[in-house]
Amino acid sequence: MDHNTSSVCVVNKDLEPFTYFFYLVFLIGIIGSCFAAWAFTQKDQHHKCLSIYLKNLLTADFLLTLALPVKIVVDLGVAPWKLKIFHCQVTACLIYINMYLSIIFLAFVSMDRWLQLVHSCQVYRIQEPGFAKMISTVVWVMVLLVMVPNMAIPIIDIPEKPTVGCMEFKREFGRNWHVFTNFICVAIFLNFSAIILISNCLVIRQLYRNKDNESYANVKRALINILLVTVGYIVCFVPYHIVRIPYTLSQSNVITDCLTKKSLFKAKEVSLLLAVSNLCFDPILYYHLSKAFRLKVTKTFSSHKEAKANQREAENAIEE
Repeated sequence: MDHNTSSVCVVNKDLEPFTYFFYLVFLIGIIGSCFAAWAFTQKDQHHKCLSIYLKNLLTADFLLTLALPVKIVVDLGVAPWKLKIFHCQVTACLIYINMYLSIIFLAFVSMDRWLQLVHSCQVYRIQEPGFAKMISTVVWVMVLLVMVPNMAIPIIDIPEKPTVGCMEFKREFGRNWHVFTNFICVAIFLNFSAIILISNCLVIRQLYRNKDNESYANVKRALINILLVTVGYIVCFVPYHIVRIPYTLSQSNVITDCLTKKSLFKAKEVSLLLAVSNLCFDPILYYHLSKAFRLKVTKTFSSHKEAKANQREAENAIEE
């Protein structure tokens, strides 16, 4: 009965308008990520905690750049049947792996900025590069352990048709694991959102305490950086998690009304678009949070300006 209901109520139709925005995000994101990768692989990089967290964030972004082209082709309705299956099993999971790695590492970035600001003269275990590498490894293992089973659990064979939902491929155990995964991911979101919120509250309190201090400008700049993380975090990830639980219930046929399911699917696609837009937002974070990255950007573009200026001088000299 549930299978018939889901087959009659087709929710994933008319996705073409979304694909243009996903393509734009992919195009901007791949350019920004490639430039960031080039900047972070230069020999003069310092292995500070913040740099380690940003590099892990960048690695997660590359997973997203692998997944988005497949999603775009599938949503356009031009993908072969095997690619649709591959998307449901693999690339859709890569999108969510990126999302939750991004959430966790953004929380670590916020916490690190607060520790640098408040305890700049002290070094705790959490501020050591070795600890940052260890905790980053633990995060990757934890997220992969939760997500990879969605790729590995066997699926069922269904007849080819123009539109298909990924849940239609899943066996009962796969559906149950999918629901379990969603609730785990919401818990990750809530816990690490609390870390970001607490870090910001502590920074604001520190700013208030140092408002008459000579280092006020530095504290204010740190506040702006952390607020930038927060604004990006709220815009990218909060809308999706408002929609996620009711959408999951509609996937599991707890919500059976077809109009409601269609509305939740559209809301999920809009909020997912905002979530993957972190691919465009992250290079801005790298620029504001990493001094080494900022210097590379400045040096690169200033070199181009100098080259153009020299070219103009040479052309003027020839004309004269």
